[in-house]
Amino acid sequence: MLLRLNDHLRRLALTLVLALLALLIVPTVHAAEAEVTSARIEASDEGYRLAASFSFELSHALTDAIAKEIPISFTTEVELTRPRWYWFDEKTIRAVQTVRIGYNPWTRQYTATINQGLQQNFATLEDALALVLRPRRWIVADKGTLTAGAVYNVAVKLKLDLSYLPKTFLITSLNNSDWRFSSDWKRFTFKAEDK
Repeated sequence: MLLRLNDHLRRLALTLVLALLALLIVPTVHAAEAEVTSARIEASDEGYRLAASFSFELSHALTDAIAKEIPISFTTEVELTRPRWYWFDEKTIRAVQTVRIGYNPWTRQYTATINQGLQQNFATLEDALALVLRPRRWIVADKGTLTAGAVYNVAVKLKLDLSYLPKTFLITSLNNSDWRFSSDWKRFTFKAEDK
């Protein structure tokens, strides 16, 4: 019985040492840099719209993947929460917009699809990326959703969305630092108003 316990303890110690060595040997991988350069919420007759712009450079690996007919998806996330003094903040709204960019060799055009619906063709990759860098003012909250006069905390983020990749390509992309692409959350406050 005592021999078994010692054997298990030795195995556990060896496993922990190997795990620590693996952490020290494996180089740290940083995500590609993206930045939310500006973001604000605007009130309109239809609701509340996000006006944002982003800054990033597409890596050679991502540009090459698009040229090889592997569509790449960029997701913009917006969260609106209302602070409460008596409990956790109330999570009010979470809105997501995904722009998927692909290349069609037959037409020699780049295609941008927004939320798997609206599709546009562009002559250059830069023109298609403009939908990601400067998304159109899209409604993140309907008109009656936010309380007029209330102050909301807003967070905006852009990321490369790997969930839309073909399954055969997903494993390769997870091990490549060029495919880790995300901005930090940009946070600001917004006071809802009647329009």
